[in-house]
Amino acid sequence: MVFKRLLGAIGAGGPSVDTVLDGGAVLPGGMLTGRVWLKGGSAAAEVEHIGLELLARVEAEHEEGESEGEVVFERFTVGGGFRLGPEEEREVPFAVPLPWETPVTELYGQPLGIVLGVRTEIGLAGARDKGDLDPLAVRPQAVQEAVLEALGQLGFGFRSADLEYGRIGGTGQRLPFYQEIELTPAPRYAHAVNEIELTFLASPAGLEVVLEADRRGGAFSGGHDTLTRFTVRHEDAHTLDWNSEVDGWISRLIAHREAYGAHAAYGHGGYDGHGGYDAHEDGHHRSGPGLGTAVAAGAAGLALGVVGGMVAAEVVDEIGDFFEGDED
Repeated sequence: MVFKRLLGAIGAGGPSVDTVLDGGAVLPGGMLTGRVWLKGGSAAAEVEHIGLELLARVEAEHEEGESEGEVVFERFTVGGGFRLGPEEEREVPFAVPLPWETPVTELYGQPLGIVLGVRTEIGLAGARDKGDLDPLAVRPQAVQEAVLEALGQLGFGFRSADLEYGRIGGTGQRLPFYQEIELTPAPRYAHAVNEIELTFLASPAGLEVVLEADRRGGAFSGGHDTLTRFTVRHEDAHTLDWNSEVDGWISRLIAHREAYGAHAAYGHGGYDGHGGYDAHEDGHHRSGPGLGTAVAAGAAGLALGVVGGMVAAEVVDEIGDFFEGDED
């Protein structure tokens, strides 16, 4: 066992720690399992607690523009209350539930540029020390994958994905941020919209699917964003005709402008009674592509894994920087 990090809370000769996650991507709402390995230093140490933090790299909009930072979105205590002897090695297994709204980091095994991590915190005799930070891979739930597959078959293409700090009003959102998956429009809708932005808000009961159309402006009207929201059950994943279902969503989203365009254009917040939400609700406007997190992909075959082999180099570099930078 190679221990990644020497804890500094009690100085030189202190314990070291290595957190090992079980292999493979996990599901939102599923169990994250693994083990924390501790190795005693030159002297015995009282381990008061062992904690895990789930972190995300999130973009935030403000008056000066946009910035990125870490957000801790869940904490767990997985052990503690024991004495670690000199050079003693101890394994602490854990199984903790991921929040249902945990963002998806990969699609068909290909990274989307979303950065999540698991950081270990050790409490030693009244002092706390951050241990290692490990990347966390999350794959879509079955119903999320069904929606994405339908979009791909309908001709939508993957453009980018990012995490935005803030809340989408009128939804059941619980985390302080949400994930945007940005799609190029299918050819039949390209005349009406520049892009479609998709957000999944999962819960034990099902899935809220929030769709936003970045509309093209006409000769006498400017473009603006329009939001609609739909709900599905987890058990619908293998029963619905998803191509028809999702195509109906997109048609309704685009038609929403005709029924609600005047309000949406001027930012009147609130639910419209027809499944739609104003993009400016609660004073928060959902942004376009994020900085440095885009995953380059072709316009066709989202569900066929065209993300593979076309991941932008900067995504890989920035993911590495995120985890290496924490060590500093």
